[in-house]
Amino acid sequence: MSKVFFVTGAGRGLGTDIARQALAVGHRVVATGRHPERVLDALGGAQDNLLAVALDITDPDAAATAVQAAVDHFGRIDVLINNAANFYAGFFEELSDAQVRDQIETNLFGPMNVTRAVLPVMRAQRSGHVLTLSSLAGVVGVDFCVAYSAAKFGVEGFMESLHHDVAPFNIHTTIVEPGFFRTELLVDASTTYAEGSIDDYAERTAATKKVWESMNGAQSGDPAKLADALLKVADLQAPPLRFVAGDDCLQAVETKAKTLLAQVDASRALGSGLNHDDA
Repeated sequence: MSKVFFVTGAGRGLGTDIARQALAVGHRVVATGRHPERVLDALGGAQDNLLAVALDITDPDAAATAVQAAVDHFGRIDVLINNAANFYAGFFEELSDAQVRDQIETNLFGPMNVTRAVLPVMRAQRSGHVLTLSSLAGVVGVDFCVAYSAAKFGVEGFMESLHHDVAPFNIHTTIVEPGFFRTELLVDASTTYAEGSIDDYAERTAATKKVWESMNGAQSGDPAKLADALLKVADLQAPPLRFVAGDDCLQAVETKAKTLLAQVDASRALGSGLNHDDA
C-alpha cells in the first residue's frame, strides 16, 4: 500500500537512500533539505511522486510551512523520518557553550520541531508513524562525543515518552539506533570539531580527530541496506519502539543492557529502603 513519507535531510547520505528506495517501491515522498534543488538532483530530478521542499529543521516556522506544503500536495503524511543531523566532535572542555547548544538545537530540537508540525496531521488521520534517528551514541556514551551523545540521549527520552502521548491516536513511534554506517555524517559539511584547545587534551585531541577522520568512508554499515530495513519497519502493523541497526550496535546495546542490570544489582543495598518510615 502506497504511503506518504516525509524525510528530513534527504539531500545526501541516508536520507537520500531512504527517499530513493521509497520512491522505487511506489511510495510518495516529501524530501526535505536546506536546498531543495540539491535534493532533486540527488534523487534524479522531478518525479510525479516526489515533492522537494526547503526545510531548516531548527526553524519551527519552516517546519510548519514544509508540512503544509506536503499536505497541500499529497493530502496526508503517513510516515515521518527524522533523519537530518550533524556532529560536533570534541572533548567537553574544548567544545564551546555555543557549539554544545548548536548541537542540541539541531539534533534534539530539530526533530522536535518537525514532529510538532506533523503530529496534528497524523492525529486528524488517526494514523501515522514517527521514526527518529538516534545513534549508538544515544545509548552508550563515549569520549569525544559528549555533545552528540547529549543530544541523542535526549532524542531517546523524547521519543520514548512521546510514544505514550500519541499511542491513543494510533500513531506509532520508533527510535532508530544505528551503529557506524557509511553515511555522510563524518564529512566536513556535517562534522565540526571543538573550537577550543587545552594543553592537557591536545595530544588526545589530535589522535582522536585523526581516528574519526580516517573512519569517514570506511564505516562497515551499508546505508542502502539500512534504508531498506527502515522501509520494512515502516510497513509493520506493530512497529518496534526501538530498532537497533547494525552488528556493532546490536552487540553494544546488548552489553549496555547487561551493564545497567549489573548496576541496579550493585545499587540495591544502598539504593533500597529510602522511603519515609510512614510510607
